[in-house]
Amino acid sequence: MDAFILTLGWLGIFTPLALGAVGSMLGVARGGLAAAGALLEVEGGYGRFVGVAAMPSSQTIYGIVVMLTLSRPVTVANAPGLFVLGVLTGVALLISGMAQGSACAAAINASKSKAEVFGISIAPAAVIEGFAVFVFVFALVLAPNIPN
Repeated sequence: MDAFILTLGWLGIFTPLALGAVGSMLGVARGGLAAAGALLEVEGGYGRFVGVAAMPSSQTIYGIVVMLTLSRPVTVANAPGLFVLGVLTGVALLISGMAQGSACAAAINASKSKAEVFGISIAPAAVIEGFAVFVFVFALVLAPNIPN
């Protein structure tokens, strides 16, 4: 039983990076598909579409930092805390990356035919990023409370 608990602890350490990266991949893919389509329909301003499509990549960075913060020797005493904090953070980063990709795709689609709405159209993606930052910061705040 101890081996299973220790395994869950190690899983919790790696999960923020793994799920954050999956969320980034899915989000960037969705935004990238919209950007690729927009490139065919506009005469210029391609960089803004590519930049917006890349916004969900930040979830991977947050996952890396949380993983490094949680990284410590895993014991039976700290494994449950590592597991819960790591998995919940990872799931939040996964979902925020996917949601941000959808918001970025919508912004790209809106601004390709009406360039003047570009700035305001990325506001929902920025709000979603804010929620990812909340999860990131609170994971960093809670991590030191897990015993070594």
